[in-house]
Amino acid sequence: MKQYIGLIHKDAGSDFGVSFPDFPGVITAGKDLDDARSMAEEALALHVEGLVEDGDAIPEPSSLEAVMADADNRDGVAILVAAKTDTRKAVRINVTLPDDVLRRIDAFAEAHGYTRSGFLAKAAEKVMDLEVA
Repeated sequence: MKQYIGLIHKDAGSDFGVSFPDFPGVITAGKDLDDARSMAEEALALHVEGLVEDGDAIPEPSSLEAVMADADNRDGVAILVAAKTDTRKAVRINVTLPDDVLRRIDAFAEAHGYTRSGFLAKAAEKVMDLEVA
């Protein structure tokens, strides 16, 4: 299991944000440090799963030195986040959705560090868990 550097950022009056220099655009946040770390693990896992599903390469983790050499990263606190991947087999499917719903899904997924597939899988699991409870 590979570990990637996540950068925690905190502005006054905001949640704890986490970004991943090896995965530009993958961001998440948590109300406290524990929540931020948990959300970081989830966001990274879903993003990596999406890359695998799409047949894209997963980058090698950058070193701390390489990450911190970028001046834009120096205001964050570095943590290691394990890239936990799901061992279940992914199956490609074709789904038809209204275009406005798809645009909203894509915008939400991107804003919260998910891939489209990762977000849809997570949303479906949450709804199904609600039905069981």
